[in-house]
Amino acid sequence: MTTAVTRRAATDQEPAASARRTVEDLLQRVQDRLSSFLAAERAHYAEVHDHAVVAIDALSDLATAGGKLIRPAFCLTGYLAAGGDPDDPAIVDAAAALELLHISALVHDDVLDDSRTRRGKPAVHLLHSTLHRTRGWQGESRRFGEGVALLVGDLALVYSDELMSTAPRGAFAEWHRLRSEVMIGQYMDVAAAAEFSIDPDLSRLIALIKSGRYTIHRPLVVGASAAGRADLAPALAQYGEAVGEAFQLRDDLLDAFGDSAQTGKTAGLDFSQHKMTLLLGWAMQRDARIRDLITEPGHTPDEIRGRLLDTGVPEDVERHIAALVEQGRTAIADAPVDAVWRGELANMALRVAYRNK
Repeated sequence: MTTAVTRRAATDQEPAASARRTVEDLLQRVQDRLSSFLAAERAHYAEVHDHAVVAIDALSDLATAGGKLIRPAFCLTGYLAAGGDPDDPAIVDAAAALELLHISALVHDDVLDDSRTRRGKPAVHLLHSTLHRTRGWQGESRRFGEGVALLVGDLALVYSDELMSTAPRGAFAEWHRLRSEVMIGQYMDVAAAAEFSIDPDLSRLIALIKSGRYTIHRPLVVGASAAGRADLAPALAQYGEAVGEAFQLRDDLLDAFGDSAQTGKTAGLDFSQHKMTLLLGWAMQRDARIRDLITEPGHTPDEIRGRLLDTGVPEDVERHIAALVEQGRTAIADAPVDAVWRGELANMALRVAYRNK
């Protein structure tokens, strides 16, 4: 028997479910747009030469390999929360541009980190270095594979700008800041890994610049600005920076303790590449031996994981993630947008901070 309370609860849930469906429908349009855009490019270059489609095929493989579309999702949510028209194709192009920018960063990241897999498949540089070696081509296989990956990443960057060019002009300033910021953050990450000195404050700053803002904060503002609501930027920044840091800390925990079969990428790269994450920074403050386990040859990832667990730092990182999520949810609670979108953003904070891949 349906009670009045049950009916009222179901009614309260309807707008939230509708909002979520709207975002999911738009995300499917983003995926379709990426597929059709890359298919058109392939058809054009197939008439030029067989070699001309190789980089496009590599992009298409990544674009259809089941990415989470987190950046497009936040862009679309920011746009809809700001009152944007869901039928406007320009916002689909803007969200697709963010995904291509992300693919560009992933392909280049895999070269920088010497990662072997991405989205459950061989990384672009590894795939092409293997192709070079098995076919007995001239030159060095590794350099060939890395060269191909750099060009594939650059092509994704070019295409991302082409798609973003149709977005409302109000989104451009945030788009340009996002692109430069992620490159600066990537350099800071590489430099910190080379130095590998204990500096938790720097680790948090790098996580914020290269990941948090790029993943959540700025995509949200791109979307809101595309809808003509640049006034939402301060609230979205507070929310996005807190939830963005939580997102990156979850990424750090997944790298250290996650299952490659679930994450679709090589596990333990932060160890092998000496990434100075907050997890490792805090742990090395408590146990100096961890630095030696990472930098000296002959130690296994399982040894490092065990030592990390002994410090208690993973639990501290989990508590920090919970505090950041609450901080983000509080920041959005009074934002001047419809309550249903405040609720959706609050739920998105939980989904990205507590994901398993």
